[in-house]
Amino acid sequence: MRLALAPEAETPLRTWPAGRVRVHAPARLHLGFLDPGASLGRAFGSLGLAIAGPETALDLSRAEADCFDAAPGCAAALERARAHLETLRQATGMRAPVALRLRSALPAHVGLGSGTQLAVALGRAFSELFGLDMESARIAALLGRGARSGVGIAAFDQGGLLLDGGPRADGGPPALLARIALPPAWRVLLVLDARLHGLSGAAEKAALARLAPLPREAAAEICHQVLMRILPGAAGAEFAPFAAGITRMQEVLGAHFAPAQDGSAFTSAAAGRLLRWMSARAGAGIGQSSWGPAGFAILPSEAAARELLAEARAGGLVDPALDLLVTAARNHGALVSDARAGA
Repeated sequence: MRLALAPEAETPLRTWPAGRVRVHAPARLHLGFLDPGASLGRAFGSLGLAIAGPETALDLSRAEADCFDAAPGCAAALERARAHLETLRQATGMRAPVALRLRSALPAHVGLGSGTQLAVALGRAFSELFGLDMESARIAALLGRGARSGVGIAAFDQGGLLLDGGPRADGGPPALLARIALPPAWRVLLVLDARLHGLSGAAEKAALARLAPLPREAAAEICHQVLMRILPGAAGAEFAPFAAGITRMQEVLGAHFAPAQDGSAFTSAAAGRLLRWMSARAGAGIGQSSWGPAGFAILPSEAAARELLAEARAGGLVDPALDLLVTAARNHGALVSDARAGA
């Protein structure tokens, strides 16, 4: 598996309609839950970060008959998109034929938020095409996304570093509590292991059911790190407290979720070894996004990231199977463009 860093070149299988709505949706890192055990009655609460580079990109246009096309490697994502299209048609009554091209797709079940980005990207394109003015939260709810975390939806809408307060008691979407643009000089080293996939579906539900509740003291520690280290560090461009807070939050959550990951805080042992070394060597803010295997190291500059990665390679610390990318926070949301005549 290799990351799609930009939309694939267009090589249509058929004549393609000229007018289209195009959406570019970002990857996101899920940096952790605040209180998955609901010690005060409200569950979850999430911290997340939209990142540049890998993305889901699609075109949607009216057509004489439904037609579908996908870039190489995106066939499974296209099938999910077609299922979402049918759900949107049932919910809105809009059944006019469309042409859908999936130009690139985030890899599934690796921790980059592929499911939510695909669903909301298609929903936004559908809404624009038919003039429905549907908000992202409504689209996500219709398509079964964002039940526990709101950072994927917020990443699509706004980008940046995002904090939500967990789902409402009535099942409504999580409120966005904070959104901060990460300093543009900071870099994210993304680490993927193509040999593995994170938990999803029934396996994820079963794993969560087996876990003991996160102790209240652990939830308090996480919230303390977020409120007094991570958010102020991001807002004030103070890298050291930000990175220390990220790493400590991930340590607490990693210990909690380890029983569902073969006893480790990292789904990928190779990624874990590399990232722990980066934390010890350079004070990087490290962790795993969601169930992984995507791991990350946040560093204060491009030079720091490149130098640390070069040192790791020279020292034989990078497993050949790992897929590495130096990127940055994406401080804006999805890009939606309408190239239809008169739009």
